[in-house]
Amino acid sequence: MDAKKEHKESSYMMEDDGEIGSVMGFSGFGKKARTFDFNAIFEQTRRTAIERSQRVLEDREREAQMEVEGESSKSVKASVQSEGTKASAAASRAQKSGSGSDDSESDSELVGPPPPPRPDAQEDDELVGPPLPPGYTGNTAVSDDEDDDDEGGTQEDDDDDPVKKIPDTHEIILQHGTKTVSALALDPSGARLVTGGYDYDVRFWDFAGMDQSLQAFRSLQPCDCHQIKSLQYSITGDVLLVVSGNAQAKVLDRDGFNVMECIKGDQYIVDMANTKGHTAMLNSGCWHPKMKEEFMTCSNDGTVRTWDVKSEKQHKSVFKPRSFQGKKVIPICCTYSRDGKLIAAGCQDGSIQIWDRNLSVHTKFHCRQAHAVGSDTSCLCFSYDGVTLASRGGDDTLKVWDIRSFRKPVNEASGLTNYFSMTDCCFSPDNKLLLTGTSVKREQGSGKLVFFDKLSFKRVYEIEVTNASVVRCLWHPKLNQVMAGTGNGLAKVYYDPVKSHRGAKLCVVKSQRKGKHAETLTQDYIITPHALPMFRDARQRSTRKQLEKDRLDPKKSHKPEPPVSGPGRGGRVAAHGGTLSSFIVKNIALDKTDDSNPREAILRHAKEASENPYWVAPAYKETQPEPVFAEESDEDEEADKEPEWKKRKI
Repeated sequence: MDAKKEHKESSYMMEDDGEIGSVMGFSGFGKKARTFDFNAIFEQTRRTAIERSQRVLEDREREAQMEVEGESSKSVKASVQSEGTKASAAASRAQKSGSGSDDSESDSELVGPPPPPRPDAQEDDELVGPPLPPGYTGNTAVSDDEDDDDEGGTQEDDDDDPVKKIPDTHEIILQHGTKTVSALALDPSGARLVTGGYDYDVRFWDFAGMDQSLQAFRSLQPCDCHQIKSLQYSITGDVLLVVSGNAQAKVLDRDGFNVMECIKGDQYIVDMANTKGHTAMLNSGCWHPKMKEEFMTCSNDGTVRTWDVKSEKQHKSVFKPRSFQGKKVIPICCTYSRDGKLIAAGCQDGSIQIWDRNLSVHTKFHCRQAHAVGSDTSCLCFSYDGVTLASRGGDDTLKVWDIRSFRKPVNEASGLTNYFSMTDCCFSPDNKLLLTGTSVKREQGSGKLVFFDKLSFKRVYEIEVTNASVVRCLWHPKLNQVMAGTGNGLAKVYYDPVKSHRGAKLCVVKSQRKGKHAETLTQDYIITPHALPMFRDARQRSTRKQLEKDRLDPKKSHKPEPPVSGPGRGGRVAAHGGTLSSFIVKNIALDKTDDSNPREAILRHAKEASENPYWVAPAYKETQPEPVFAEESDEDEEADKEPEWKKRKI
């Protein structure tokens, strides 16, 4: 009876196991797990590895002998693989033989993960693992590993040292003009650089389109006769913000064409929040880091305004900085935080004021004595962590702040001369260095790019740029190239051929294009699309072919005669002129004969004309009568001698 019950229960369990296995995808429910003797398994594995290593060494010796004899080594490798499979099969058989007494009771499948290997069982003198590389002698592999570790350690040290990441081995010079480069901008992809200066010009530089001549492909004056204060591309790179010395900011597209212009406010309204735009000169501007259609400007009217590209007739919101007494303060620079939630402004009274972007009434963070009073805070820059803020002051200092404790600066560096209200500072792409420029007077030193360590704030590196002030600086994260705008009209790009990418590397490898000399002899082609076929000129397919034809034509290719030097030759007049009037004027000026008595001047040639008639007399020689003149009598002579008063009386 008991045996029948057990048989029924086992049959029920088998049915349940089959149903569960069909549903769950695996079986083995209700079976007892097998037990293993791990010590025996590990010992068998160790012995198998030792035997395999010995076989491998023997096979390698045999293979070396066969290579000397000129035989192929493929058969040896095949035997090694077959023996390896035999060894693995022997190991599996040893595992089965090393199982406990419980294995004999249940013949079910193995349940559970495979047993882990034991590294303690490996001895130093025994070879365990994959085959050794060819040419193995002694402990050379260990020394190679140590060398690799040393190289890896030095490479890690280079990666940890931020100074070695500064790309300063090579440079290119872009000639913007002769006046100060007061604005620099790179699009997010790093393909185009835009420079603006005190000469009112904005120049566009395309790295992919430039050659070694380094010429800008476009130059324009978007704001007429106003100095360019700031330039910046949007996060998408399709539009460019231009902030100049007037009260209206402009937005241009990538090719420099106007997209929008901010409206000007009413300067007779006292409350600047009630007017639609700025009423005084702009100082700075920037784009929102997350929203591609919003940007911000600050002005001498004491306001910071946000704008939308789609609505140019009115600002979006207004922020009004205030002093400790509640008076109006002029903001010199402004910026967004990395996440775009905060708006910071550096003011003329030395304070730094930060607002929440959605709350424009009260400041969220406020430091009233960040820099000296009356000095222009030229730049504010948030680090990539969003908490650290760097400020470049007009008091020749560079300070780093933690906005969570905004009363005192975390670090400060002094002695950095600053003569401009737009001198930059920026963080390195790895957020470990801080970069700024220094100012110098004309021909009294060299402007420098100074690098500070963010944590220790030590001056770790500097680059002498030129013998003028360094106003703008920019470190692009994608290109890993440093741009600097100077006071003598130069824009320098520093790069490293290994560490940098694209950018200046694209244009320095292109040879300079040969300039095409314009041929003045070629005739202009007049396009007449509606002319009749008999009057229509043949269309010029190629200018080069037409030039070759004109060169063969003797009339079109005739070289004009150069001007005559000297007295003249071949009927040509000298350099005084080629017309008859100029020739006569010259001869008249040179003729110095005195013809004061015209009668004598005419009768001077009478004797020669009567003796040798040439012009008039020969024509009338046959028909002209001889002149007969009456001889004068004595009475006539006496009458001529009488006084005049007697003649009148008679």
